[in-house]
Amino acid sequence: MSRVSKPYEIVERALELSTADGCVVIADESSSANLRWAGNALTTNGVTRGRTLTVIATVDGAEGTASGVVSRSAVTADDLEPLVRAAEAAARGAGSSEDARPLVSGVPVSADFTEAPAETGSGVFADFAPALGDAFARARSGGRELYGFAHHQLTSTYLGTSAGLRLRHDQPNGTLELNAKSPDRTRSAWAGRATRDFKDVDPAAMDAELAQRLGWAERRIELPAGRYETLLPPTAVADLLIYQYWSAGARDAAEGRTVFSRPGGGTRIGETLSELPLTLRSDPHAPGLESAPFVIAHASGDDSSVFDNGLPLAPTDWIKDGRLERLTTTRHSAGLTGLPVAPAMDNLVLDGGGERSLEEMVAATTGRALLLTCLWYIREVDPATLLLTGLTRDGVYLVEDGEVLGEVNNFRFNESPVGLLSRASEAGRTERTLPREWGDYFTRAAMPALRIPDFHMSSVSRGV
Repeated sequence: MSRVSKPYEIVERALELSTADGCVVIADESSSANLRWAGNALTTNGVTRGRTLTVIATVDGAEGTASGVVSRSAVTADDLEPLVRAAEAAARGAGSSEDARPLVSGVPVSADFTEAPAETGSGVFADFAPALGDAFARARSGGRELYGFAHHQLTSTYLGTSAGLRLRHDQPNGTLELNAKSPDRTRSAWAGRATRDFKDVDPAAMDAELAQRLGWAERRIELPAGRYETLLPPTAVADLLIYQYWSAGARDAAEGRTVFSRPGGGTRIGETLSELPLTLRSDPHAPGLESAPFVIAHASGDDSSVFDNGLPLAPTDWIKDGRLERLTTTRHSAGLTGLPVAPAMDNLVLDGGGERSLEEMVAATTGRALLLTCLWYIREVDPATLLLTGLTRDGVYLVEDGEVLGEVNNFRFNESPVGLLSRASEAGRTERTLPREWGDYFTRAAMPALRIPDFHMSSVSRGV
């Protein structure tokens, strides 16, 4: 067992065991550390380690190539051959794969492929934890209670194929969620941050932000449902545009099933979606948002293909200067639609050219507007328009002539992110942000605040 205990050795041994026409092996070695707190005191902490191995077997036949995928956790050397045989059996029992393509080849070997996996541990919080303790003391003296969770994970992915690929990627991922409550629990405010290493998060600054919002909430104002000028903070913009990104598959659009379908056939590529010079893009090398520079696909789906594993990724503009530029494609769906190959990536940036911070946008508001904290429980209502519904949470504030007057009730909203882009009247300064709703799945985002002249608050919600 010890002779194949290293991740790259497991990949190599699984490839040696394969008798299929093609084989892809993905070893994910992960470690994580976390802190949890409540009522201004740490409650729990922990460190974990894990290994998952995915084997993809491909079998050529008279009607095409079939694939079989099997994944297992905590894999040891003794588990390898049964796992490889299970993937081969799955491939031989499956019909031909619609997305079958030759396995990717010709990608240079990662220089660190044979090195040990990267690891995280409690040391990642060495500077953060004392700063958090100081924030607890300030909150306690200010009559606030802090609750929250800090999580850091580091995953080393080793990808090997029978076509000769040997690729490696280390992905750090950190999230911090901080919630402040009044002692009687009638007021609540939230802030979140995404980070690679917890060296760039400031609990004191976050606590100060939350203290200000709890202060605003001391005055309560009831407002009815309706359409309001609304300032969407970067976290809310991220939640909406991530869902739009997930819904931007070229095949579904070409087949007339999405908001990106052109009436009468085809896609809306080339159409203007916003009068503002908005650019929505992904780049695996974006500073602070770095993600895998090649495709890692553990399964095939509408917008992913196991046959594309190892395909190099390049910076891609999805929307450029307000115009729809690209929809996500695999090699298979690109062939079906006649569009360029543009695989989905694991980060998303919206640039709007604005320089104002959210605070400056609030100060520049004339008349009445709403300032949101975040969105929650987002669900799709109509894929043809990408109409979404959801709730506001942890603070909606009334702004009049540049000043925050108080906290208003929560709302249910009904809006399409595509519609919002078309109606946005201002985009602020782009900054890294943590989506509240999708933070468990997608954390690498940078967004500006957006000013929407007529955001649709469809009904009043009595939740906090």
